[in-house]
Amino acid sequence: MERNDAVMPWVAIVSAAIMWIILLFLFNKETAPEPVVVDPAVVATINQTWPTTGKAVFTSAGCAGCHGAEGQGGAGPVLAGNERIVDDPVYVHTIIVNGKGTMPGFGEQLKEEEIYAVANYVLHSWGNDIEEPLTPATVAEGQTKIDPAVLKNRSRFVPEDIKLPEIFLASFIMVLLTYGLIGLYSVWTEGQELHPGIHKVRSTPLAMLGMVATLGLALLFSVLFVRQMVIDYAAWANQEMPNVAMEGFYAAMILLMLALATGLYKKFFMDGEVLVEDASGEFPW
Repeated sequence: MERNDAVMPWVAIVSAAIMWIILLFLFNKETAPEPVVVDPAVVATINQTWPTTGKAVFTSAGCAGCHGAEGQGGAGPVLAGNERIVDDPVYVHTIIVNGKGTMPGFGEQLKEEEIYAVANYVLHSWGNDIEEPLTPATVAEGQTKIDPAVLKNRSRFVPEDIKLPEIFLASFIMVLLTYGLIGLYSVWTEGQELHPGIHKVRSTPLAMLGMVATLGLALLFSVLFVRQMVIDYAAWANQEMPNVAMEGFYAAMILLMLALATGLYKKFFMDGEVLVEDASGEFPW
């Protein structure tokens, strides 16, 4: 007799996939950058005005007070000879508009021409030099990349701007995936056919190889997990951010390998017994 309880796990996994797509749409809506309107008049004046207007805005807006008159730094980061901003000029525009840390955003205080002027002044002064002036077209092209602020936000355990729908969907997706994977795992380890009596199993060379491989991988990930913990404890001591994501990955892989080894043992090395021919039940596994 065939098992009749292998359908619901697949329903749970498909439902989780659909909700995952909805969740991605919600997050993309939250993190999508505002579209940049490229004004030809602004582009035409940037090359002419940034040397004078940029310097004036850098002084009058208070930039020099934090970053130094020569970009030498102070309360704010050093701008002189800063390779990071030269390699990613759009980042300068983003920080000026939105701010970062203790630096306020100037998107509402400065005109568009002034923002590009002061950005180009920083990108062409004190040893900094970019080939082409920063323009709205450059910013529009750079928006196809993930903003560093978004990456930092996604790296946290709980983003500051996460809302109830995201929390609900993420939790429900995890429940559905767990439900479905356990169900499919049970169907695989216990087999498809149900007949009363003792079911003798004989391991195959392939099953033996799989058992050795999974246990070996579990040992490898255990060593990597301990190594990562030692590295992260040292990072904490140096007031650096530990790589918690790798800790979680190694821990998850250890559990996954042990679960797979248990399943291999149950399916290929352990005798089973079916008492009745009824595969129905309240749980779908």
